[in-house]
Amino acid sequence: MKWLSWDINLKIRLIGETLFNMLFWMYFPFLTIYFSDVIGMVEAGIMMTAPSIISIFGGMIGGYVTDQLGRRKIMLIGSFMQAIFFALFALSFSPWLDYLAFIGVSLGKSFYRPASSAMVADLVPDEERRSVFATFASANNLGAIFGPVIGAVLFFQYRSELLWACATVTLFYSVAILFIIRETMPVKDQEDDQSKTLLLVIKKQCINYFVILKDRVFFLYILGGIFITISIMQLDLYLAVYVRNFVPAQELFSIGEWSISLSSEEVFGWMIGLNGLLFVLCVIPVTKMFEGWSDRNSLILAAFLSGFGMFLVGLTKSAWLLFGIIVILTIGEIIHGPVVQNFVSKYAPKNARGQYMGASDLQYSLGRFIAPLTVILSVSLPPMLIFSFIMLCALISAIIYLLMFRMLPENDRAKKKTG
Repeated sequence: MKWLSWDINLKIRLIGETLFNMLFWMYFPFLTIYFSDVIGMVEAGIMMTAPSIISIFGGMIGGYVTDQLGRRKIMLIGSFMQAIFFALFALSFSPWLDYLAFIGVSLGKSFYRPASSAMVADLVPDEERRSVFATFASANNLGAIFGPVIGAVLFFQYRSELLWACATVTLFYSVAILFIIRETMPVKDQEDDQSKTLLLVIKKQCINYFVILKDRVFFLYILGGIFITISIMQLDLYLAVYVRNFVPAQELFSIGEWSISLSSEEVFGWMIGLNGLLFVLCVIPVTKMFEGWSDRNSLILAAFLSGFGMFLVGLTKSAWLLFGIIVILTIGEIIHGPVVQNFVSKYAPKNARGQYMGASDLQYSLGRFIAPLTVILSVSLPPMLIFSFIMLCALISAIIYLLMFRMLPENDRAKKKTG
């Protein structure tokens, strides 16, 4: 599906989300290092789990009200929340206030995400969704090319200015949503009763999630996603700690008297930047390359590459070898993202897409909640044990995906009998 033929909603969102993510990648990869420095390693590991729990409830509520109030309204609430908390982050004078602002930004993103994904599912035909999701993933990671490299300097020296830029860009994007983007929710969904209190909304959403998760296929999908998320999230968690503590400053290359040397933080920044560059350049061709693959085989391969690549990181301290390993990790990440989103958009009932998208986000929220455990364990365990644990999580994910797809035909037959 060519970009010029896209609906105006998708074009505006693609531009807005790309601009925001250019700034996002200048600060997010360095939060673990920042909180570890100002508060402590164990405390930082524990603190990085809280936003994930908050995101679970934000995703639950956001997914439910997306199907009740509409995609556009919830996207607007989520984006304005992020703008406000970025401003608070920029004004902060305390690491604890920084942390509160970070939680607020995470909550806003968890509100925004289910509505955003549901809008894509509303506007794009089934057979074209994977390529559209891949395009969004590519654009959203455009900032990951230069963001971490620039952020390695700006975040620690000009943090306030950087966060004000994030607040400003997010505010402008919120205004664009308000005045340009139209609602896409199917009309029949708008007939639902909207006169519910927040308590009743949460109660009903918990009941709906319980019903959704009773679906064995979808439950295994969530469980497999949790374990692979633990592995993928280490790019922004334990990888930062490992590179800073165990990878020495080193000369990258030299020509005569001219040379480029990188500190540990800059090596990490270049690794994340390379990850973003590869994502942007390769997500569409790799997605097309694997179009003929089944969702099952794609997800299993993604889990294997993610776990094996992360394990290889622990075997070297060379910047060049680490850059090569990032290629393996990135390919696994590229394969995983569009396939997961495509699977939910196909599997979810049309009148409950927002709720299923919100429920699908449980895998990321719970995975992010568990992922910082590696930072806590790193205080007392050697790196190879940490990397072995990460690889084990990825292999468990692959096994769960295999079991899930074996159940899928049985689940489809059951639905036909009850239909």
